[in-house]
Amino acid sequence: MKALFLLLFVSGAALADDAAMLQCRSLADIASRVKCYDAIPLGAAASIAPVTAVPTAQQREQSFGMETVKAPKAAEPEENKSISSSIAGKFDGWSGNELIKLSNGQVWRIVDGSSAVLAPQNNPKVTLERNFIGTFFLKIEGTNNSPKVRRVQ
Repeated sequence: MKALFLLLFVSGAALADDAAMLQCRSLADIASRVKCYDAIPLGAAASIAPVTAVPTAQQREQSFGMETVKAPKAAEPEENKSISSSIAGKFDGWSGNELIKLSNGQVWRIVDGSSAVLAPQNNPKVTLERNFIGTFFLKIEGTNNSPKVRRVQ
């Protein structure tokens, strides 16, 4: 019920602002027009808009892959499309549905059914990249294969 009231209140304020804007637009004198626009009060919608904090690099890395929205926004910064880490311990390849634990504590599952056998490596560097439709790929140093992954932890 409160949400409906708030919606009606905001809608009424928006209509009032539209009427004031139209009235100001009809003025021919530039100084009068500017004065008219400046006199329009900020709408209720502006005062209730949520303030969102910009996440730190550490917060961004910790939440990477756990977002509820799959596809990134078109204007999303490049830094939000990938992170770098390493696979914890000895690594010699993967098989479908395998869990991969990273040194930053994240756990990712191979979801494309692919597999690869690699020369054994200790703590190989990896980059997790999100493509334009929101799918994640694990790029592993020393191989051209990039399995499709999904974050599980």
